[in-house]
Amino acid sequence: MTPVPIRYFSDLLCVWAYVAEVRVAAVKAAFGDQVRFEPLFCSVFGDSPRKIGAGWASKGGYPGFNNHLREVAARFPEIEVHADLWLTVRPASSTSPHLFVKAVALAEAGGVLASGSADLAASALRRAFFHSARDISTRAVQEAVAGDLGLDLAAVRARINDGSAFAALAGDYQEADAVGIQGGPSFVLNEGRQKLYGNVGFRVLEANIQELLRAPTADQASWC
Repeated sequence: MTPVPIRYFSDLLCVWAYVAEVRVAAVKAAFGDQVRFEPLFCSVFGDSPRKIGAGWASKGGYPGFNNHLREVAARFPEIEVHADLWLTVRPASSTSPHLFVKAVALAEAGGVLASGSADLAASALRRAFFHSARDISTRAVQEAVAGDLGLDLAAVRARINDGSAFAALAGDYQEADAVGIQGGPSFVLNEGRQKLYGNVGFRVLEANIQELLRAPTADQASWC
């Protein structure tokens, strides 16, 4: 049986994508090789000072956003959010860690890094920020996290230096625009016919996947 493809758009600095990691893992555990996730990045925190400093100015600015994150975390015991996020630690942009992970993905695709390296890097960077309040927009933190995973940093740097990681990230952002992604996390299924956005629970994902497994052909997608 052909696996159900799921394009999964997220931003590494988005708390809802941090929450969604647990749900993605649960879907993979429940469906195994019946699903195939394609992780892509969208830009929510590409300009963090504008997103939070200006965007949240009427809601308390950075302290207000910090309170928001802590309120979200209180609803989900499976995640931990550091008390200092966006107070003493303010990553300038998610574009930088996105670029780093795309470089890891390219090295993985080329057989230089082990399968799953990009997923591990993305998860480790999220945890470094949300759990440990490390500034993952800096190359020093990115490389420290990757080094702890045992990744070949020379291979990652090579993909950044030759421009290929930039091209791959631009492709993600262009794809997000093309399919109308409003933010992350977003799950796109059934050749774009189904788009699940935001705080999507496991049961919602499960129901959509089961329906596609039951009736996978295009002529069964709609009664209209």
